[in-house]
Amino acid sequence: MSRLRITEIFHSLQGESRSMGWPTAFIRLTGCPLRCGYCDTAYAFAGGEWMTIDHILNQVTGFGAHHVTVTGGEPLAQPDSLLLLTRLCDAGYEVSLETSGALDISAVDPRVIKVMDLKTPDSGEMKKNLYSNLAHLQAQDQVKFVLCSREDYDWAKDMLLEYGIATRCEVLFSPSHGQLAPRTLAEWILSDHLPVRFQIQLHKILWGAERGR
Repeated sequence: MSRLRITEIFHSLQGESRSMGWPTAFIRLTGCPLRCGYCDTAYAFAGGEWMTIDHILNQVTGFGAHHVTVTGGEPLAQPDSLLLLTRLCDAGYEVSLETSGALDISAVDPRVIKVMDLKTPDSGEMKKNLYSNLAHLQAQDQVKFVLCSREDYDWAKDMLLEYGIATRCEVLFSPSHGQLAPRTLAEWILSDHLPVRFQIQLHKILWGAERGR
């Protein structure tokens, strides 16, 4: 029987990505092979509770949400996350996967909206980016850059050009909370006429660092 180690399952408003603001059921898987300097979910690195996929689906059903986000940690660090994603799609949910981009996404169900985070130099984990993942992105997917500095911003601009990311899917530029002023990033984007979407973390505006929100 397929099982996954789960840190938490909760109901909130989506705070990031194209579906920002929608009531969403979140499934946070335990474990991550990365240690980004700005990580705000270090509590998901270990612990958690083993749950069957049927148990997870039952909990999600109780929220009455159409949108479901599978996040972490790093969900793809648990191989059975692929089956969970497919089961959620089969159940009729609009499913998104938040992944670091360090693990292979080629086997992810094509119905899943992949929100892939390319790690910047200041994250401390840039060397773990798996750039071959870019070839598996579809128009419905999104690539996110969490930016800590001007150096991160310039690096992200170079990645846009080198890989033509904005021609593959939507690109999100997000200021790292407490490290880069949102207005500063917004002005850089406008000045350079970048084909990217600026985003901030809505959940931190609404609930701060409160867990499970």
